[in-house]
Amino acid sequence: MATTIIEKAEKDKKINDTLVDFIQNNRKILFTVMLGVIVIFAVLIAAVAIQDTLQTKAIGKVEGLRERYEALRVEINEASKEEEVRALEDELKTFASGIFSYAGARAYSLLGNIYGDKKSWAEAQEAWTNAARKAPKTYLAPVALYNAAVAAEEQGSIEAAIALYTECMDFSDFPAAHRAQFAIGRLEESLNNYDAAIAAYQGVINNWQNEWDWVYLAQSRIIALNILQSKE
Repeated sequence: MATTIIEKAEKDKKINDTLVDFIQNNRKILFTVMLGVIVIFAVLIAAVAIQDTLQTKAIGKVEGLRERYEALRVEINEASKEEEVRALEDELKTFASGIFSYAGARAYSLLGNIYGDKKSWAEAQEAWTNAARKAPKTYLAPVALYNAAVAAEEQGSIEAAIALYTECMDFSDFPAAHRAQFAIGRLEESLNNYDAAIAAYQGVINNWQNEWDWVYLAQSRIIALNILQSKE
């Protein structure tokens, strides 16, 4: 037993000596590597801090643009406000195109609101779609996609509207998902795609059982479509 303990101690000493020799012989390289790691870490911290500062400033900027929109909203279609509205539109476009973040999405959403108020549906659809693409992982994305679908529907672009309604339902926390599902059924029905419409309405019944009004409406449409198909 004594021999074993001695051998182990000698072995540990050799390992320690080897490690000390390695550090001693490569101290300059190791120091350079450690310094490099420290510098990289410091740069990352600085980058995060700068990013946070820029984000805060961007949100403050877009909040100011929102306040200008709210002040104009009631009179947005008045001729006397046309120049002011156009200036706000141009400023929002410039701001949104240069910001890849939540603030940029907010700016595009404001543009969508302006175009929606003016019933410029093609521009509204584009703005809201851009808002969703700017911040695809925020709560704004499904809301913007839903609004884009409404704008597409207003133009009579039924297939585009169905695609946008479908996309906004990919977000599990979207509170209006059941409305989007019902809208898909309604639009499929308008295209005489009765099987697809029934499937969409059935989706409302299966997935949003607590939305009683919408479930009832979906059941009513399924019954009506089944009767219609039986007569054909």
